[in-house]
Amino acid sequence: MQYKTLRRAAYVPAPDASLTAEFRTLAFPEHWRDELLALCNRNRPEGSRPLRTVPLHRMNQVLQTLAPDLIVRPRSDSSGTAGTEDFWLCAPTEVPDPLPGPVLDGLLTVWLGDLCPGDPAAVRGTLDLLRAEPPVWHSRKLALLRCPSSEGGTAVPLPYQYQLATDHLARRIQDLGAYDTGAGLLHFRAVPRGPREQGAELMSQPLPHEAGSRTWWFSVVINISLHTVPFSPLPRLHLHTGIRRWNTHVRRKDGRLALPFGRATSVYLLPRVPWLPGAPVSRRHAVAKLAWSREVGGIDWSAGGPAGMLGRLTLTERFPDAESILTDPLHWFTREKGTRAAVVHSNHMGPHKVGHGLMSHQRSQITEWAEQALPDGLVAAPPLSISKRGPRGPLNPRPKPSATGKEDVERRTADVRREALAAALPTGTGPVPCLEARLLWQTRELREEAVAALKAVLGLKGDEGAEEVSQQAYEQATPRSPVLLTWESPELTVRLRCLPLANGLADDLPIDPALRPKQRALGEALHSRRAAVAQWLRADGATSEDPGLALVEIDRREDFTTAAHDAKFALRLGCADAGVLTQFTHVAKLTEGDDTPGSLSHRTRSAWDDGLRQLGVRIVPEHALGDALPAGLQYVAVWMVKKRKDGRTGLPRYLPVAVKVTPREAGDGGCVITGWDRELRRWIPYPQFLLALTRHAEIPRNLDAPAPRSGDDAEAPAAETRNPWEWKQNADAQRADTARWLGHVRRSLRGTDSVLLAHAQNCRSLWPWMGNSRVVADLVQFSDEPAGRLDAGLRLVRVRGTQGRETPQWWGVNTPGKPNGLSVGLWCEPSGEPSSERVFYSTTEKPSQFATTAVSADKLKARPLLKGKRKGELTTDSRVVAWNPAMVEITVLGGDSAAGDEPEALALAVHQLRQAPDYGASLSNPLPLHLASKAQEYVLPTVGQDVGLGEGQVVSEENAVAAVPARGTYLPEK
Repeated sequence: MQYKTLRRAAYVPAPDASLTAEFRTLAFPEHWRDELLALCNRNRPEGSRPLRTVPLHRMNQVLQTLAPDLIVRPRSDSSGTAGTEDFWLCAPTEVPDPLPGPVLDGLLTVWLGDLCPGDPAAVRGTLDLLRAEPPVWHSRKLALLRCPSSEGGTAVPLPYQYQLATDHLARRIQDLGAYDTGAGLLHFRAVPRGPREQGAELMSQPLPHEAGSRTWWFSVVINISLHTVPFSPLPRLHLHTGIRRWNTHVRRKDGRLALPFGRATSVYLLPRVPWLPGAPVSRRHAVAKLAWSREVGGIDWSAGGPAGMLGRLTLTERFPDAESILTDPLHWFTREKGTRAAVVHSNHMGPHKVGHGLMSHQRSQITEWAEQALPDGLVAAPPLSISKRGPRGPLNPRPKPSATGKEDVERRTADVRREALAAALPTGTGPVPCLEARLLWQTRELREEAVAALKAVLGLKGDEGAEEVSQQAYEQATPRSPVLLTWESPELTVRLRCLPLANGLADDLPIDPALRPKQRALGEALHSRRAAVAQWLRADGATSEDPGLALVEIDRREDFTTAAHDAKFALRLGCADAGVLTQFTHVAKLTEGDDTPGSLSHRTRSAWDDGLRQLGVRIVPEHALGDALPAGLQYVAVWMVKKRKDGRTGLPRYLPVAVKVTPREAGDGGCVITGWDRELRRWIPYPQFLLALTRHAEIPRNLDAPAPRSGDDAEAPAAETRNPWEWKQNADAQRADTARWLGHVRRSLRGTDSVLLAHAQNCRSLWPWMGNSRVVADLVQFSDEPAGRLDAGLRLVRVRGTQGRETPQWWGVNTPGKPNGLSVGLWCEPSGEPSSERVFYSTTEKPSQFATTAVSADKLKARPLLKGKRKGELTTDSRVVAWNPAMVEITVLGGDSAAGDEPEALALAVHQLRQAPDYGASLSNPLPLHLASKAQEYVLPTVGQDVGLGEGQVVSEENAVAAVPARGTYLPEK
């Protein structure tokens, strides 16, 4: 349904409002700093670097657990100099003192023992020094939302406002009392947030959902967060409502909760009496985390659990034992006396019978109830109206399958794919282009489905002898003698080489447990398997000069011995070395909760389609704006790939990538997709670009001292260590490299009409100009130099998604008495709003698998079934997955005024780029950004084998790549 207006769960201060509140604050006692650092460094291992800042993490987590009414702030500055308006601990004045003097002194004693274990004399000496100058609490009135503005006119909230403003509203909502669902009352309690966690949270009591012979539990959650919008001088609060599911069922095989390895799991605690003697009673939940502990060799409380600080504190009630919660979670969840504990369920723990989320109408009801707590001067953001600049969708919309015309739609889609593939492939020596694909299979079921799926995806005719090949022939195929299936069409030839994935290439990686460090052991195993895969494919004729595609059948991640033994990434690297792009699909398993056998046909079709994407086969949505945008407008997307040390290859890596989508003149949605090669400094075909990324991500084995760079680049900082297994680059070096890289990309676009697309959450840490506090309309800054005007023909557009709840929840406003729902389109703020000329919002339809879910689905109130054998029986919608399309913010930061650009027209074109015709559902990001983000699949950091830098050579972000021998390097243009 198309609604005229959209409501957002966003709230802004009225222009003349002054929202303030009284707080008790305690600044971190900086006069303690020298004594605390001396204590911390007293017994550090010989040769280790001395600490320069006081470690507060464990103390802060204990404070949040035992004194949940406290607001714990991060240190304002690592040098120890606090800002004039900042502080460490804070609580509203109307709340009883959550940390009386004796209680704080007891915590301090235990904390010092945690900083310097095994040296009680030093702890006592330091404690005496600190007690001589105790910290002092101060009462102050603080502004909650009034703040300065940036040069571009955007609000810049004060650091403390992200916690205090949201906590203030959370306390007011908690004071509203119960929310009546029509089937019962929800009682919300506030939940403490850590010093690095922005915002506030409220959570209801657990609610049951009966499914089969088990009861599954969940709660309703309200999150509150503070955000800004470009060019608006006022910050705003967002309310997000959702579902939190609880894990109360142990595994049958060992009688314990299935907690994911390597991840901390939150446990919400509700004590009946304060844990700290002398502390006041709190209405809030407490939060602690369970994680793997080396000290105990199993799961334990993280950051100061019973084996640490909590175990040495005198508590009014024994802190829950981690092992007891793991083996009997339902007892702790439902107990009537003492502390109650609830373990959060995550998808890594297996299936849950309660579905995610709340539907739009129910969200609007809970949000409207919470709005009663808004303080005077805080009002709802004005409704959005649909853009009238053009149609909601592109000129080539996605075909809508129907019961009678489904085959016609599939045939037309296959024809378009085949034509696009023929245009993307090199002509070669034959009369038509030829696609050389490989099927590396392990099971007969997938092999047969994969052959059928390739025919369906490309609309290939005839069996071409596939059914005449015996099972024995498939199993005995070798790289030099594969089973070869061929299809001919007027546009192209398709050859599929079928090979069993033999010789243990898809088995566990051979990690040597005795080799140290662990990253090196993993790296050596990766290299060994990578080389074997490349050699195997080269024996089948694969070359880097003509990129091919392989569909690879591999076990699921959980079927390998550990995540580190997963062979997927070694296979991808080895195939890339041989010039073969890879798309993976899982071996179907007949296990409980696994639906892969039933979805085999869908999975193989999707896999081939994504493989075509890697070959550069996509249909670009054609904007419906006519002459409002210049003919031949191309789209360029930048994406910052950030691989962490705990990633699949065990090495950190930063690498910026750029993808360009150039529509063809034919007007049929055809396009040319290229990627920016940072070595050659030019645009190369997308398949070659993906293969080159595996080389760019490599780190040289020998890291030497830096030397001056040649050419037009400035000198780059060196790596921080010569050990390649510990190689990393600090944030300043990354930003400097990003600035140089952006400069090269920018220069390549001069003289062409282009839209440069960036994603706010992805790139602003490395391209600071993309942050709200930095942007200025029609200016751009790539480095430390002053911001300047955009080049002629260049447009700059930034999109921002829901990550961090930075865009609000929303719903279409229906007539009174009817459910509020969802709508598709580009939405505009009312004229007169500071950001209305530059900031727009994009919403899309629900994916087809959620299309039948009513917007009025209610997870809290039972309703009678209207049809079927169970007609009239009461049920709830708790099992339904409530999927709501995200609201994507589109900010037109700059355009070409000489060409008469209209920001709304540019925003509408970017909105239409989310509606790619050859995808089953609208994309989270515009198509060029989607392609750039998918490129990070090939950024797999590894240490180069037997590669060194000569004396005096440079180690920088670019030269670290250049030091590695190129595999299939393309010569630069003359």
